[in-house]
Parts: sequence; C-alpha cells; structure tokens
Amino acid sequence: MAFAIIYFVWGSTFLAIRVGVREVPPFLLAAMRFLAAGGILYGWMVARGERSPSGREWASASILAVLIFVLDYGLLFWAEQRVPSGLAAVMMATIPAFMALSEIIFLGTQKLTLRLATALGIGVGGVAVLMSRSLDLGGAPIDRVGAVALIVASMSWSLSSTLTRKLPLPSSKAMSSGVQMLAGGVFLALTAAALGEFRNFHPRAVSLEVWLSLAYLIVAGSIIAFTAYVWLIHHESPTKVGTYAYVNPVVAVLVGYFLGGEELGVRTMLGTVFVLVSVVVITTTRAKKPAARATAVS
Repeated sequence: MAFAIIYFVWGSTFLAIRVGVREVPPFLLAAMRFLAAGGILYGWMVARGERSPSGREWASASILAVLIFVLDYGLLFWAEQRVPSGLAAVMMATIPAFMALSEIIFLGTQKLTLRLATALGIGVGGVAVLMSRSLDLGGAPIDRVGAVALIVASMSWSLSSTLTRKLPLPSSKAMSSGVQMLAGGVFLALTAAALGEFRNFHPRAVSLEVWLSLAYLIVAGSIIAFTAYVWLIHHESPTKVGTYAYVNPVVAVLVGYFLGGEELGVRTMLGTVFVLVSVVVITTTRAKKPAARATAVS
C-alpha cells in the first residue's frame, strides 16, 4: 500500500504543482504546502501523546528539511514555471541514479559495475534527448535552466534518502514526517521572504482551482504520501524505494496530457523511455549485503 501511494499520488502531484505556480510564487506555494501539512501532522501526533523530538532530532530534521524541501521541492516548484509537469517528472526520474551513486559512495551497498555504468549512460542520453536543440524530434526541448534545477533537486533528494538512514530521528514515522515537513516549511518561507515572493502574492487574486490544488498537495501529496515514503525508507533500501521514480513519470505524463493539455510528442516519449530503461536497470541491480555496522545504523 505504501508503494502504491508514492507511485500514483506523487505522480499526480506534478500537475497540481504546475497549476499552483501559475498564480502563486513557487517557494511560497511550497512553504504553504509543507507548513500546513507539517503543522497538522506534528500537532496530531503531540495530541496523541507522542514524545516531542529531542534537540538532536530537530537538528537532524532541519538538515533533511533543507535538502528535501528547499533544494528538492523548492527547485521543483520553481522549475515547473518553465517546464511542463510531465517532463518535470521525467527529469526527477533520475533520482534512482543518484541514489545508486549515494549507495556506492556513502553506504557501500553498491559497486560501480559495467551494468550500472551503462544504465547511467542511458539515463544521461534520455536527459540529452529532452534538452537537445539539434535533434529534430518535434516539440520544443526542455528549458535548460529548468532542467538544471531539476537535476540539482534530484541529487539533493538522493542524498537526503541516504542521510535519513544515518541521522537520529523520532522513532515514530509520522512524527518524523511531521517535524521534517514543518522545518521544511519554515525554511521555504524564509527563502520565499528572501526572494521577495510575499510582495507578489495577493490571496484574493488566487483562483479556486489553485486553492484546490494546494489542498490536494497538502493532504494527499504531503501528509499521506510523504509519511508512506519515510516509512518505506526505513524498511527498504534507498534504491528499491526509488522505484517510484519510474512509475511517477508515466502517471505524470499521462495526467499532464489528458488533464493539463501538455504535449506528448516523439521527444517526450523517447526521452522518457531512455530515462525509465536506465532507472529499471539500476533498481533491479542487486545490492550487496550491508555490513553489520550499516545494518545497526539503519
């Protein structure tokens, strides 16, 4: 069930983000999403008698909050001003590639084999297809600045997934989700303020469609799906959890095409196939058994 949630709910949130950033500045929209979701989840857990996180756990949550919410989600929201939701999802599908590299570098549970190297090369080829201005594939290539932002976001998410298994966090997965989202919302709000986004925000001018999209992002995309993700990352390897990245793009591309009126041409399909082949090869590559020390940490 947890896998199904992160597969399909997160796949549909890309269009909701695209709708939201048409009228609300990106970092502010992300801050609203995660402040609300984190506040609700944290408050609910405290009301149920859950122990409040220690100072050390809050510090760990804050580190993850910067990586996950400011650098990953913040850049994703920003990029979707320039990149269609389906293509944004395809670019974010590179997350398992960076997760594999994180496992090689930090956890030692993967080795850079010929199989992995080939898969990484195919993934790079897919990104190149989406960005190339020399290939005559029809349709406009993805905005380069937006693409770079999405690659940085993917790298940040993969690093956070590895650190999640090493940093001290609340034992309750719901509490852990709540404090990370709450801290992320605070940092996003500070980023929005620093960028002057509050000056460009007028609540009365925001349409009902955007408010409904925000509500969907808060309840389904954050409270439900992120909690499922945090639970999974503590029970499965980062690379296996990363399999959501080759389902999300398919869902996002189809939702964007049928509901968002986005283009579905040869360039999009070819780039998507390359990236997904890369992800499938990476995520089906067996990781070696972790050392006893690593097992104890996780």
